[in-house]
Amino acid sequence: MAILSQRVFREASSAFFGRYGARLRFMDLSGRVAHAEDWLRDVSSTRRRRSVALQESLNRGESHVFEAAPGVTTFLTAAEDRRMVHGALLGPEVRLAGADLRERSMAYLVSHGMRESVARRRLAKLPEWSGAVLRESAEYGRDLFYRVSRWRPDLMDENRLKAQQMAQINQAVEDLRTSGRPALYAFEKERALLARIRAGDQAGARRILNEMLAIIYMSSPKPAVLRARAVELMSCLTRAAIEDNPLMEPLIERNHAWTERLIVATSFEDMSAVLTRALDEFMDDIYLQGVNRTNAPVQKAMDYIGRHFGEPITLACLAQVAGTSVSRLSHLIKIHTGRTFLQTLYEVRVRHAQHLLKHTSQSCTEIAYEVGFGDQSYFIKHFKRLTGTTPARYRRARG
Repeated sequence: MAILSQRVFREASSAFFGRYGARLRFMDLSGRVAHAEDWLRDVSSTRRRRSVALQESLNRGESHVFEAAPGVTTFLTAAEDRRMVHGALLGPEVRLAGADLRERSMAYLVSHGMRESVARRRLAKLPEWSGAVLRESAEYGRDLFYRVSRWRPDLMDENRLKAQQMAQINQAVEDLRTSGRPALYAFEKERALLARIRAGDQAGARRILNEMLAIIYMSSPKPAVLRARAVELMSCLTRAAIEDNPLMEPLIERNHAWTERLIVATSFEDMSAVLTRALDEFMDDIYLQGVNRTNAPVQKAMDYIGRHFGEPITLACLAQVAGTSVSRLSHLIKIHTGRTFLQTLYEVRVRHAQHLLKHTSQSCTEIAYEVGFGDQSYFIKHFKRLTGTTPARYRRARG
């Protein structure tokens, strides 16, 4: 179980105070603030409001702005480490600019257990923030907390991606409805999707996938039909890839595993999430195999790199896997991929590091070790060489 030291939390809270002039607090699962002042603790509705906000933060995978009382606004971020929720990060209570509701706020607080003199004094001290500043501080506080604590919000990251995907699908569905176009399945989109995959354009591939999912949903929202169409989509992509390159045949086995996950998915949201994960794996396989490679030893070597890139890999190890000599394999990799063994390995590791930087809150050090770089400076060197920027700047540029 993760333990949040007071030293770590003080560091995060001090950094937040230096930027916004207010303190962060840590709330346990019962709704009580630990080791800090909590002027709303005796208000009868406080725990219920915070509990609802915690669930919203978990469901959305992001900080949740809410009213702690009428006219009193704050934010809350679930504090999770490897799918175990330990409490929440609680922001300062503020009064939103342009919404002076002090009399209404005071009436509410008094009716829920606070003395009138205390309520009036506390409300008079509330800072006034704009909604934009409050939202910005919520995201800053979340990123700051997870960076300092080094906790891993795996569940939060997963739910945020699912929420983003469903928002894109819902928008595509709404566009179809307002345009009046029939929700017919567009096979051209399959080719467009495969083209994005070949190019390594993950964002473009996801956008097209979500448009296809919207079309599937519009054609029939029945779970059995949705499941069948999702399985069909995955099979079509696999077949198209194999037609391009017969050495992609191992994708058939992977497709069976994805199909099993689609069959047991209980909702459209779950099916969409499975397809997105499958798409990521699919893109990795396409990237590793290349479009024109026709050499079996190279294929075996690339398969091994794709599955073990986070482990120490030597050319001798790959030669044994491929069933050829070290010098021969080195020559074949260069001829058929245009890259040396080490260039290929570093590109795969950096590619996965980019994914982790965009979609997780793991520190750069943790990511360096996870993708196979034993030293952070070595990781930064190769990341900058291949992307033109450092891991930290890459993460900031992508929010």
